[in-house]
Amino acid sequence: MVIFDADLEEETIRAAVDRSLQLITSKGAEPGHVDYWGKRRLAYEVKHRKEGYYVVFQARAEPEAMNELHRVLSLSDEVIRHKVLRIPEEVYGPPKTAGTAVTDA
Repeated sequence: MVIFDADLEEETIRAAVDRSLQLITSKGAEPGHVDYWGKRRLAYEVKHRKEGYYVVFQARAEPEAMNELHRVLSLSDEVIRHKVLRIPEEVYGPPKTAGTAVTDA
């Protein structure tokens, strides 16, 4: 999950997500479902922001690829907060296909 600055244009956010997916793909990852939740009110202020633009995406990747994604997201000025989770396939099931992107409602 990545929370972007809500003041950014949607095109900028989508470009940042595309860059993240390209990064992990270049490291051998298999990108999955991308879900754009849109602008949401934060439970508490983060970096003096009250709103953020939420994006959740899945990928099947080796730890090195996800470590690099974590490093890049940590350095990005566009990102307010992010969390990279490893979910065992037995618990979550296989990743959804990349062609089923959902737009914000």
